[in-house]
Amino acid sequence: MQPLLPSLAAALLYAGAAGYHGLRLSQRLAPNKSLLLLVGLTALLAHGISLFLQLASPSGLALHFFNAASLVTASIILLILLALRRMPVENLLLLLFPLGTLTVLLAQFAQPGTMPPIDEAPGILAHILLSIMAYGLFTIAVFQALLLLLQDHHLKHKHPTGLIRNFPPLQTMESLLFGFLWAGWLLLCASLLSGWLFLDDLFAQHLVHKTFLSMLAWFVFGLLLWGRHRLGWRGHTAIRWTLAGFCLLMLAYFGSKLVREFILHI
Repeated sequence: MQPLLPSLAAALLYAGAAGYHGLRLSQRLAPNKSLLLLVGLTALLAHGISLFLQLASPSGLALHFFNAASLVTASIILLILLALRRMPVENLLLLLFPLGTLTVLLAQFAQPGTMPPIDEAPGILAHILLSIMAYGLFTIAVFQALLLLLQDHHLKHKHPTGLIRNFPPLQTMESLLFGFLWAGWLLLCASLLSGWLFLDDLFAQHLVHKTFLSMLAWFVFGLLLWGRHRLGWRGHTAIRWTLAGFCLLMLAYFGSKLVREFILHI
């Protein structure tokens, strides 16, 4: 089976769900959560099938840049859809569904880099999976931080739009942000620990930048969570620290993959 059909199906379903969501909000109406969940899960199923067909190769796991971006996005969307029944996170899908459309199409049609397939022991594959899940949760946290910033700006200037009117209260939005940050930080701890246990040398030449930047991001997020617990950090302070840690983490993973695959060709 070729991944083309499920990739196109996922892209169309994501785009359709995003269009419906945007239309409802422009009409100052809340979207139907059950419908969003149904279409989102169907799109995610097609996305998962295309990813499986793209990642699986006879010589190992084909985790090049665009496949990795698609996998991270699918992980993020899955986590949000699982949380949708219990938490008011549907507005995050307005950003995530278009991102799903973009990444699934890039994974299908963009020219991959030169990274060879990964044929490693289960411990290293677990480290890779933990890293991807951590990046996914921190990406959700960044989307949440940006929505929080937008909501705070509109409320301060007393001109909330239809989108802002559908947001939960600021306190709930902030609690969601720190819930995502705690979950992402714990997964990042597990990722770094598994790397230390299963990789021969975390500071080898091809890993040193990724390791250093990941540890720096771990420190930034840890300091933010400590500041929240002990000093009551919130609002713009929390948003700035979240964005700083996320930039470090994305440089650690996608920055190193871009350089290796498209510049150094290794």
